[in-house]
Amino acid sequence: MSDCIFCHIASKEIPATILYEDDLCMIFPDINPKAKNHWLTIPKKHIPSIIDLEKGDESLIGHMFEKSRDLAVSKGLKGYKLQFNVGEAGGQEVMHVHMHLLAD
Repeated sequence: MSDCIFCHIASKEIPATILYEDDLCMIFPDINPKAKNHWLTIPKKHIPSIIDLEKGDESLIGHMFEKSRDLAVSKGLKGYKLQFNVGEAGGQEVMHVHMHLLAD
């Protein structure tokens, strides 16, 4: 999507501090952190919201969980929260699926 900030980050048109990246997803710090460690995990595929998941996307979402966990372990985090905000009414501000990892 041409106006999606996360698509621009995923395509490297907008710089970000990349903590992890593979062919399916990317993890980077939130620019407005709500915790000492506040990372966003995004799929490189543009999916506006969890509501818009299609058959087959469950493996992509599972991959996002796995890579977020792996990064948390490698950074020595003992506990953390994982959160999806779904739709504007659910607090989603950027209409591209993203998972928040929050830890102090």
